[in-house]
Amino acid sequence: MEPKTSKVSIIGAGAVGATLAYAGLMRGFARTVALYDINKAKVEAEALDLAQGIQFMNEAKVIGSDQVDVCADSDVVVITAGAKQQPGQSRLELAEATIGLMDKIIPPLIEVSPNAVYILVTNPVDVVTYAALKKSGMSPQQMFGSGTVLDSSRLRHQIAVECDVAVSNVHAYIAGEHGDSEVALWSSASIGGVKLQDWHDADGRVVMTPEVQERIHRDVTRSAYKIIEGKGATNYAIGVAGARIVEAVLQDQNRVLPVSTLIDYPGVGEVCMSLPAVVGRSGIKHRVDLPLDDAERAGLEASARSIREVAERFGAA
Repeated sequence: MEPKTSKVSIIGAGAVGATLAYAGLMRGFARTVALYDINKAKVEAEALDLAQGIQFMNEAKVIGSDQVDVCADSDVVVITAGAKQQPGQSRLELAEATIGLMDKIIPPLIEVSPNAVYILVTNPVDVVTYAALKKSGMSPQQMFGSGTVLDSSRLRHQIAVECDVAVSNVHAYIAGEHGDSEVALWSSASIGGVKLQDWHDADGRVVMTPEVQERIHRDVTRSAYKIIEGKGATNYAIGVAGARIVEAVLQDQNRVLPVSTLIDYPGVGEVCMSLPAVVGRSGIKHRVDLPLDDAERAGLEASARSIREVAERFGAA
């Protein structure tokens, strides 16, 4: 689809939704960007603020409304809205409320934009994506979650810092859950075509020792907690990551991204979890089978079981 005819609708004008819109506009990912939120004053203000900066971005139209019709005829719909946590409410209850919110949000969106590719960026993203797929009846190719695209970006950043190289030369993935059970796929990671475990510094020393890998994985898994503790929410990196996924769809890039997709995991059953997949104009084209070592296989199975158990507790599985 040509950028001049493309439309992206972002559901939720909070920190993540507004930042994703800003990142996408700066990258010129669509001709029209629509914001939809039940808070009329908030969504109109965010749209106006973004629109007034268009002179300094790629030309685009920005609209905002509390009416779902603003999302009509979208090419891509990105759902960032989630239930707000109430005092005394557990994370489990919050997740259940978010799934309930999807039941209200998604059907009207599908009615006005039945042919759009739907990307969920709402936590817990794997469970929410699974519930949304099952209740909407949409194709897993057409609806998927942002998964571990952000986690993989965090991993690559940490590796780049440790090895003193440009992050664009680092190829590595986080797979499984977007959460505590996520798995770093170290065995397939590389820098400039060199396997990560073979990478040496200027003095000939191996940089990515098992101890360093463990530390980096721990830091990546805890990143969101650290950021939330310091500033209350994560929004910049996930906003850019979300915009990058949208770009892959609209520009039919066939880009390999670790998004959360529906998988019938052997011995576990159906779950939505992240594995690298080719993303293009139709959404998910196919998954990529990376080589895994025994530890990674065991980790992914444990992650799949963890997601499945949580989904069953919410009544989503």
